[in-house]
Amino acid sequence: MFIQVLKSKIHRVTVTEANVDYIGSITIDPILLEAANMIEGEKVQVLNCNNGERLETYIILGERGSGVICLNGPAALKCTVGDIVIVVSYASMDFEEAKRFKPTIVFPNTSNNTLI
Repeated sequence: MFIQVLKSKIHRVTVTEANVDYIGSITIDPILLEAANMIEGEKVQVLNCNNGERLETYIILGERGSGVICLNGPAALKCTVGDIVIVVSYASMDFEEAKRFKPTIVFPNTSNNTLI
């Protein structure tokens, strides 16, 4: 039996941009992605702590060191610059493997580019 478990989480990061005129996705600083063990194109859930919105999208790479968290396309309508979001990804794995698995969780500072 395979189950879905938390793989990675960027906990409480600040939205820096919202670009509705883009085809879709969330743009994230590669420093955060590397720290969280996430990759470009990976499916993620974005949980908005300010308004309760939850959405699924995929990651695109932002500029390294920029601290960018930009919701693009229709997702841009689900947030406001300055909102606090949690970005999570999941993995499918065997039940026994899941019992031993430890997710990667990062806690960015208010600039989104340094981990605390």
